[in-house]
Amino acid sequence: MSCKPIFSALAAALVLPLMACSPSQPTPQSVQKSGPESGPAPRATPATPRPPAPATDSHAKPTPGTLKTFADWTVGCDTTLRCTLASLLPEQGLSEDMITLNLMREPGPVARGGGTVSLALETRNDEAATTRPPASFAVDGKPVALRDAATLAARIANAASLEILDAKGGTLATLSLKGAAAALRYVDAQQGRAGSVDAIVAKGPAPSRAPTPALPVIAAITPSGAAVNLTPAQIATMRKRGECDLGGAEGGGDPTLFAPEVHALGDGKSLVLLPCSTGAYNLIGALFIVEGAVVTPARTDAPAGFDATGADSGTSVQSVVNGAFENGVLTSYAKGRGLGDCGSHQSFVWDGTRFRLSEQADMGECRGNIDYITTWRTKVVR
Repeated sequence: MSCKPIFSALAAALVLPLMACSPSQPTPQSVQKSGPESGPAPRATPATPRPPAPATDSHAKPTPGTLKTFADWTVGCDTTLRCTLASLLPEQGLSEDMITLNLMREPGPVARGGGTVSLALETRNDEAATTRPPASFAVDGKPVALRDAATLAARIANAASLEILDAKGGTLATLSLKGAAAALRYVDAQQGRAGSVDAIVAKGPAPSRAPTPALPVIAAITPSGAAVNLTPAQIATMRKRGECDLGGAEGGGDPTLFAPEVHALGDGKSLVLLPCSTGAYNLIGALFIVEGAVVTPARTDAPAGFDATGADSGTSVQSVVNGAFENGVLTSYAKGRGLGDCGSHQSFVWDGTRFRLSEQADMGECRGNIDYITTWRTKVVR
């Protein structure tokens, strides 16, 4: 999902996936031998390349996964049962240690290449990490390599303390492990590993039967053509139809701040993102499709944001929050509070008729973790 960063670029997120790769095998070259009197080998007639088969849209109804919190960890899974558990900072207020940890586990049996564990450390809110980046972990005082996500996940299931260390062994942050074992057990259950050899916590003797659901497919349209030039009458019509109320803000200040954005979709249609209402840190944009002189509300297959942001899912005109349209993707970023440590990121693509939810990531707890958990994914084919 493409979202603009809301924090200083001076402290970038540290993402450290654990990857297992097999060494590539050399491909033997084809050698053709000929006798001294033989002529040149006949050239093979190249096969006519077949055009790719048209993408089959699965027309899946968006069903983002739900999040569940266990003490100081929150967890959720996406469409394919890729599950993520995320550390949370203390409820009584944000501490000086602002580093958070996400652990992700892929679906499917380990014997078939599934079950890979990876991790991501979010450091954008931690000043110390800009000069002393994380270099390793200590679980109950025992070292764990920075990239050894599988070992880290197994050890925190039965541990009391987790420290994030710099290159000199200094402590950058201490994460609470309350609820970590329960969150890992939840992942085992969601992925169908409970009682099997592939489980992290709920281990058993049974062979793994963990499923690997396929990604839903969306056949999307590549934007083309030129965007329409809106008339003042069209803008007035859209504001009235969307029941827009900017509190008079559109009449003063920066004239471009609340100007509608217009983007070509193709086939003579244009998308209009019309600033419609504002909150403390959310700008609600109503969605319209303009074709010639005709203006109609845009259709989506899932609501954007949540009602608390002002993006009322029950209105006749759909909207996005802090929306943008780039490279054929319409994004919405609804923040639960200014820090951005809770809310929802969403991406939509145009299929020629409506905007379809292609990805969603959520964080339901406003407790310092800005690395949202992916709850819905699709394969977009244009």
